[in-house]
Amino acid sequence: MKPVAIFRHSNTEGPGYFATFLEAHRIPWTLIKVDAGEQIPADPRGFSGLAFMGGPMSVNDDLPWIPKVLGLVNEAVDADIPVLGHCLGGQLIAKALGGRVTRNHVKEIGWGAVTVEANVQAREWFGPTREFSGFHWHGETFTIPPKATRVAASPHCKNQAFVLGKHLGMQCHVEMTPQLIRAWCEDWEKELVAKAGPSVQTPEQMVERLDERVRSLNEIAARVYERWIAGIKQ
Repeated sequence: MKPVAIFRHSNTEGPGYFATFLEAHRIPWTLIKVDAGEQIPADPRGFSGLAFMGGPMSVNDDLPWIPKVLGLVNEAVDADIPVLGHCLGGQLIAKALGGRVTRNHVKEIGWGAVTVEANVQAREWFGPTREFSGFHWHGETFTIPPKATRVAASPHCKNQAFVLGKHLGMQCHVEMTPQLIRAWCEDWEKELVAKAGPSVQTPEQMVERLDERVRSLNEIAARVYERWIAGIKQ
């Protein structure tokens, strides 16, 4: 079986639980370290799927690898190879498919409610779940690309996830592990947040009941990832 290509855009924003899930399902994967200067593959057909993780940059930044990723996403969709995006990854997929990425009206950092939309596509991906506590760390947001369907929202960011056939883009993070969250909390002050508030938590708030919260998030992620790997051609 061809491996899933996982694109890392920042050293501390690795695949987390997504890699654990793939390994549990005996699906091979390879990590492409964009942050370390590794090249973007020219052809998606060498992989069974493409997954894009988060990162501190904007998809609107003038970075040489961003146009290559956008082109790769389009080629993958045309070739019926499933793509998956987490936060920055979701924004990359949205832009590649014709959406726009702009500044959100507030930063959204920490644990927060995510509501699953009441449509067929949302039920296919999230099952009976109506709401869950997602993990957030972003200041920008995407519009829903043409022909895609919004499947999740939050009080501070209405476009939390969209699907287009076997492809899924998420603004929130479902791949989190306790280790990832603690690492990100060390960078909290770099966000230049004046103070915590309704949409921004402190590191102390984020690590409360951490193991319990992550276990619940992993259950949501497993359901979503199950649906995603169903689109992979064996």
